[in-house]
Amino acid sequence: MCQVGEDYGEPAPGEPTPAPRPSRERKCVKCKEAQPVVVIRAGDAFCRDCFKAFYVHKFRAMLGKNRLIFPGEKVLLAWSGGPSSSSMVWQVLEGLSQDSAKRLRFVPGVIFVDEGAAFGKSLEERSKTLAEVKPILQATGLPWHVVALEEVFSLPPSVLRCSAQEPAGSEGAYKAAVDSFLQQQHVLGAGGGPGPTQGKEQPPQPRLDPQSLASPPAAAQPEALSQLFCSVRTLTAKEELLQTLRTHLILHMARAHGYSKVMTGDSCTRLAIKLMTNLALGRGAFLAWDTGFSDERHGDVVVVRPMRDHTLKEVAFYNRLFSVPSVFTPAVDTKAPEKASIHRLMEAFILRLQTQFPSTVSTVYRTSEKLVKAPRDGPAAGDSSPCCLLCMCALDVDAADSATAFGAQTSRLSQMQSPTPLTETWTPPGPCCSPGVGRVQGCGQGACRREDPQACIEEQLCYSCRVNMKDLPSLDPLPPYIRAEAQLRTHRAWVLQEIRDCLIEDSDDEAGQS
Repeated sequence: MCQVGEDYGEPAPGEPTPAPRPSRERKCVKCKEAQPVVVIRAGDAFCRDCFKAFYVHKFRAMLGKNRLIFPGEKVLLAWSGGPSSSSMVWQVLEGLSQDSAKRLRFVPGVIFVDEGAAFGKSLEERSKTLAEVKPILQATGLPWHVVALEEVFSLPPSVLRCSAQEPAGSEGAYKAAVDSFLQQQHVLGAGGGPGPTQGKEQPPQPRLDPQSLASPPAAAQPEALSQLFCSVRTLTAKEELLQTLRTHLILHMARAHGYSKVMTGDSCTRLAIKLMTNLALGRGAFLAWDTGFSDERHGDVVVVRPMRDHTLKEVAFYNRLFSVPSVFTPAVDTKAPEKASIHRLMEAFILRLQTQFPSTVSTVYRTSEKLVKAPRDGPAAGDSSPCCLLCMCALDVDAADSATAFGAQTSRLSQMQSPTPLTETWTPPGPCCSPGVGRVQGCGQGACRREDPQACIEEQLCYSCRVNMKDLPSLDPLPPYIRAEAQLRTHRAWVLQEIRDCLIEDSDDEAGQS
């Protein structure tokens, strides 16, 4: 029983001293000396310096292992203001600094896409966001570009065409490029870094100053973009459409300013969620392109994901410890309930499973690493293989009598394309071909009026994009460049079909002799 005045502070002389708590004596798993400040996983406690070295090594190793970015190459950093993309920009800045052991040798630039018009934000709210974005972009010291998402309504149809891609260089070619770059820098006395190039590219910035976006490029474009997203029925289709339009705009900006690579800040956690989401959306055939390190579907511009080895937990710790600036911009799914879209549902499922089983994200991510971009067999593997009008992936088109979902849709589209009644019911208000497509003689009675415009677009979409377009009641709100490219492809296919009987094909023996 307890007694008044009894001292319980020290153990009895005959009892052993209790062992200290493990957390008090834990040391950094790397240096074994300093006190840890972060615990990434169970048993992986790092001090501040070792965690930074571990984090930087992941980023550098991802770039060095793939060797896709050559010295002197222009790389566009897609910065959304979020934690992952902000950490990516910070890693590039540290790699360009003089104190870096192995300096990065490419020439970076930063792009920010203002998506406020898609969510119905006012000009005051958009201006406030841009006021937060501008100081961060200026502090980077890199060439930066701010574009509004509504500028997709002024894009040319050529943005949807895969340009010729240069063949990937071998390891010897990469080493030769590095040696040549170092020799040039030695002759110029630049010290082997892209610093002087950055200073020369700074003057074009005022042309793309965020303050110039206070008045949108065209008064009708923000309203047209808002009308487009308001007409989409489901949040899943809105997120897919937003991602597609954003990609097209960044791709156009990269081509216009001479960038051959685009870096995105997709983290390991985000890619694991994206892999499961794309499976649910019917994009299983394109997982290697959607989640891999490099995405070459666009041809001359390659999308790379150097942050794919970093989890969101590691990104959050790094940004907190080293004061990486970021800007919060509401997304289309902000404050949306868990079951509002497939994206939100899959995100909640993966993150909830991760809390119970900490290896969930890494397991899904390692599975994505094993996916191989196998070329298609047959004639579709050539340069003229058809690609999706929106996501620009190869079309997996089945015959109308195929026992698949694609075959069923192909059969339905063939029934919709009845020339006589559609010619009477659908008459374009102006010329058949849009001004950007180019008119040909007799086009008014050609392919463009032989088919329903909605069927004309749907037959050029992959399975996933077709399903998403079902949530768009009318295709009229789509940007003009999508409809113009669809008409051009349809007309080309019709002309090729008309002159097929007149073409002379070489036999195998003649082709071998030539």
